[in-house]
Amino acid sequence: MRRTLLRLAGALLGLVAVAIGGSYAWDMRQSYARIRGKSRVISTAYGDIEYATGGAGVPVLVVHGGGGGFDQGRLLVDALLGNDVRWIAPSRFGYLGSSMPDGATWDDQAAAFVALLDHLQIERVAVVALSEGGPSTLLLAAQYPERVSSLTCLSCGAVASASADHAEANKNGNTLRRVFSHDYTYWGIAKFFKPQLMRVLGASDAVVAGLTPEARGLVYRLIDEMNPAAPRSAGVVFDNTATLPGKRIASIVAPTLIVHARDDLLQLYHNAEFAAQTIPGARLMSFEAGGHVLVVVQQQAVGEAVRAQVRTGWP
Repeated sequence: MRRTLLRLAGALLGLVAVAIGGSYAWDMRQSYARIRGKSRVISTAYGDIEYATGGAGVPVLVVHGGGGGFDQGRLLVDALLGNDVRWIAPSRFGYLGSSMPDGATWDDQAAAFVALLDHLQIERVAVVALSEGGPSTLLLAAQYPERVSSLTCLSCGAVASASADHAEANKNGNTLRRVFSHDYTYWGIAKFFKPQLMRVLGASDAVVAGLTPEARGLVYRLIDEMNPAAPRSAGVVFDNTATLPGKRIASIVAPTLIVHARDDLLQLYHNAEFAAQTIPGARLMSFEAGGHVLVVVQQQAVGEAVRAQVRTGWP
């Protein structure tokens, strides 16, 4: 009897393994197909730069956060901007089809954005950045003021801190580096442990519990569309090791809007306070709750603010 039970258990485990393996293979095929042929790649002094573009109207450079790519930029367009702007969504260094240059810095990424704008023959853009898209776009605005009509930072990093909370946030960043190291690692966690992953991504248990069905669906889409992970892993490592711009952002002259939640567990609120105090004339739009998924939790309010900010500086 015992031997029979062991055989049945082994057969059951085998069936489960086959089912999981089949699900993984199917999801990976779908994930790679989703991004295939949806972007363009140009060659520059900073390696290959991948981007997607669409819409018509005010040109807007939409810069993705950690774990993203041009596809996450497009998701931000859908969620916050709509197609009545001419959006340009690049993949940052080490993400998807963009190169990871040796010894790259946020300054290099800012210069790569300029190379992309030159290729597209766009003189000035409104800039909208999410999370780890912040450092390079802050330096873009600081170093190339003539190219930036306005800047919007959504839950962005700006300055390092020696606080215990910052050390805890860094642990989340290091966890993400490991999670994104392989397709199967990220897929498995995103597939079976979404609530736990959402906490690593900067949303508290209270924020997760309070999500509406619509917001939860959008967060799940954001998580699922970070598959495939392996082509993003070099970018995730860079995001969590490059030096933040700090006081260098004091030279920014573009109208700047800082949007942040006080309970963000990944990009702590002190980033927003520092940016608002350091950038001349910057406006801070803060929320008590929303964590690092604030743009989803407060989609309507944030979308209205972003669209208004984009129009700043344009007729």
